[in-house]
Amino acid sequence: MTWMDVGHINDIPLRGARIVKTPLGCVGLFRTDVAEVHAASNSCPHKGGPLSEGIVHGQKVTCPLHNWVFDLTTGAAVGEEGRIDIYPVRLEAGRILLDGTALGKRSAA
Repeated sequence: MTWMDVGHINDIPLRGARIVKTPLGCVGLFRTDVAEVHAASNSCPHKGGPLSEGIVHGQKVTCPLHNWVFDLTTGAAVGEEGRIDIYPVRLEAGRILLDGTALGKRSAA
């Protein structure tokens, strides 16, 4: 794995999200707890809604366009057929690191 530093955890409000532009495209970062961040596709597969503008609750995010809910730990849609890509992320001294190798395998955004 090749880890890319994409910012500090405090750059994302608790139960909030941000978009990070990587050399391989945009990824949504979702802060679900004080020391927990998930990385996932920012685009809802239903209608392309910007998930980073949705509501983060528990380990999930709700699309702002049509209320589809996605589990940020698995990428699966809740109660619907569909899923979003999720990416390995880790925290080191408050810095958010994304797995660049996994991002390189993602489909084109």
